[in-house]
Order: sequence, then structure tokens, then C-alpha cells
Amino acid sequence: MSATGEPISFEQHIKPLFREGDRESMSWAFDLWSHEDVASNSDAILGRLRNGTMPCDGAWSDEQIARFQDWVGAGMPA
Repeated sequence: MSATGEPISFEQHIKPLFREGDRESMSWAFDLWSHEDVASNSDAILGRLRNGTMPCDGAWSDEQIARFQDWVGAGMPA
């Protein structure tokens, strides 16, 4: 569930976390605005978010990481 109590989704809660620059920076590997690409690489993305190496210009807040982790735990709904 999201902070507003609605079911968490990629389109509403995860995709907006990735900025245009993040997308461009990772385009060589996968598309951060693609549900399929992010879901397929969710373990690696979560690991990088947790260790602060993604995004490349500074770590996400604990809240943002928790939102991504909740989405993964919810089965990565579109």
C-alpha cells in the first residue's frame, strides 16, 4: 500500500521516483520508465538504492527506498 492507502503501482508510485536524468544515465542497461525492465532488474536496483550508488547523483531517502521495496514485496504491480 502507498502512503495514501491505495495499492502501490509502478505507474503512480515507482516510475515518478526515476527522473529523466536517471533514465538517461541507465539507458545503456535498461529503461527505468519501463515496468518490465525495472521489474526484471528489481533486485539489482534495490541493492544499488540501498548502498547509495543509485541514482548516481545522490542516494534516495529511506522513504523512497521503502516505497520501492514495498512495490517489490507487493509483486511489482504495473
